[in-house]
Parts: sequence; structure tokens; C-alpha cells
Amino acid sequence: MTSRRSFLRTAAAGLGGMWIAGAAGGAPRFDPRNAARREGRRLGFALVGLGSLSMNQIVPALAKTEHARLAGVVTGTPSKGRRMIEEYGLAPGSVYDYTTMERMRDNADIDVVVVVTPNGLHHRDTLAAARAGKHVLCEKPMANTAAECEEMIAACRRAGVKLAIGYRCQFEPHHLECIRLAREQAFGAVKIVEAGLGFRIGDPSQWRLRKDLAGGGAMMDVGVYALQACRYLTGEEPVRVSAHETKTDPVKFAEVDETITFDLVFPSGVLGSCTTTYNASGANYLRAFAERGSFGMDPAYSYGGLKAWSSAGEIRFDPTDHFAVQMDDFARCVLEGRESKVPGEEGLRDLRIIEAVYESARSGRAVTLG
Repeated sequence: MTSRRSFLRTAAAGLGGMWIAGAAGGAPRFDPRNAARREGRRLGFALVGLGSLSMNQIVPALAKTEHARLAGVVTGTPSKGRRMIEEYGLAPGSVYDYTTMERMRDNADIDVVVVVTPNGLHHRDTLAAARAGKHVLCEKPMANTAAECEEMIAACRRAGVKLAIGYRCQFEPHHLECIRLAREQAFGAVKIVEAGLGFRIGDPSQWRLRKDLAGGGAMMDVGVYALQACRYLTGEEPVRVSAHETKTDPVKFAEVDETITFDLVFPSGVLGSCTTTYNASGANYLRAFAERGSFGMDPAYSYGGLKAWSSAGEIRFDPTDHFAVQMDDFARCVLEGRESKVPGEEGLRDLRIIEAVYESARSGRAVTLG
């Protein structure tokens, strides 16, 4: 029994350090020139939420970046704020709680806000960051609903700040190589994509099992990885989705989904077959079947220790810190005035499809996507 964060960490640790190889209105406007001068092109990042993902992954990753640095935090737990001051040297004025977050508008040392709170709070915290005039890197899933995603995008646009979503796999070399193989049709046109991620969730009182905070269960939390894989391999948006849900523990999963399988049909005729679960172990894969061969990954979505293969042999790349790479990329987007390849619109697209998955599972009918 475990949590999703620990599952992803454990899956990475299982391969140790081995070498894995191949290839709002009135908010102040951000001036990247000032940021570049102030810190030698290292932008100040403030973390909103100091749970396990922030402390075990993002804080260490910031120490590995070239263009980002820890500059502030937002937490509802005073002891955590004191720890950040004492252990990480943060200025007391750069530690906020959720009621004072908008005061970051007066802190020129903070350029980017990283939203790492539960899913149901992403909307609230992104809007607050936009009102403070800060760029936003928001963890996935982007929000609980597509409507909330639209409001987040609009708020950031009004404030003149950038919004990106934490789709770390789109920056990871094994995934990028699989994307290349698919897009360049190295084994002919891809016809079928299979993807899945799941684990047995632990503590029944945790926020991931509360619909208000999580938005949903396995589908929202880890099913989005499988959905993303199908979308970025094909480079297409699905036109139809059909889904089935099973719930073997209706007490534990009273508010959220336990296990869902969903099928996607893409305009080119590619079929996607996906699985996500909170009550079975071992699903952590991506497979693409093309006209003259196949390729894939297993494990595919862990924080490290990923393995990839193709019909031509093993795909080998040095391991990377996914969070460091993505934060560096977002910092460069800000400094160079360009858009992220995973903007808020990418998160919105996923939420629209996820809502269709839930609708199909409820109705027992396929849902056509516009």
C-alpha cells in the first residue's frame, strides 16, 4: 500500500543509479531584463505547497538547474516555513501563507510560482499567482474541471504572465525519442498505442481519495500520463472516447474512481488503449505498434530509472532530473519571451478528454469529441 508519489520514487529507486541510456487586472508586468540582470539569468521560483513532491523532488531539483533558484514558499504550516528559513536560507519576507500569497507582487525576487498543492486548489492558487503578477508552473492535472482551466488561462493572459503545466515526461529523453520514432515513422505509421499507469493507493484518509481536492481518482492522478502519451506520440487529438470503470472497494473509493480503462480513436485511425488504477500494481508502460515494428517504455513514467526499447534494440540515454529540466525550460521561456510547449491550453485539452472519459464510463456510451 503506497501513495502515487512514493510509487513513482520507488519505481525509480528500484534501478538505483544505473546508467539508462540512447538518445489579473492591475498586476505588475514582469520584465525579464531585470530578472536577468539581478541573478545572472537565474529566476526566483516560489513553491506553493510543501508536501512530499515539493520537498523530495522539486527543492532538490532546483539546486540542479541553470536558470532557476528557490526564492520563496507558500505554506499553511508555520513550522514548514521556519524550516525553509533555517535550512534553505530563505528570507522571512519570502515565506507566505495562503492568505498572504498575493503580497508576492511586492517581492521582486520572485519571478515564477510553482503550484504543488492538491488538484482542487490549483485553480485558486494559480489565480492568486496571476494577481500577484507572477508566472505559473502548475502541477498536473491542471485543475478539477475544464471550466477551471479556462479561467486559469484567462487570468494569466490578463496579467501578462506565462502559464505552463507540469508534464515532465515531455522533457525526458526516452519519451522524446519515442515521439521522434512515431512522428518520423521510423517503423512505418503507428497504428496502435497502449499506455497505462497504476498502483495500490495507501492511506484511505489522504486527499487523493477526496473528490473535492482530487477531482477524481486514478484517472485524474495517473491516468493523465497514459492519456498524454497517446496524444504526444500521435501528435493528434482524439475524436472519440469510450471508457469503463470498475470499483471493487466501494468504501475506500466512495468518492473517486478506482480503475478505468479507456479507448481513444484519433483522426488518422490510430487507436489508443489505456488503463489506470488505484488498486493494482505493475502498470507503468507505453507501447506503440507500427507497420514494420514497435517501440515503447517500461517503466515509463517514474521519476527515474526509465527503460525504453524498439524493434531495433534498446534505447539508451543518461538519466535526467525531470523536474530540473522542466523548470530550466520554463525559466528560459520567461527569459526569452517564448511560450512553453506545455502551456495551459495543453492542460485544458487533457481535462476536456478526461471529462469525456468520465461521461462515457457513467453512460456506457462512446463520447464524440469536438
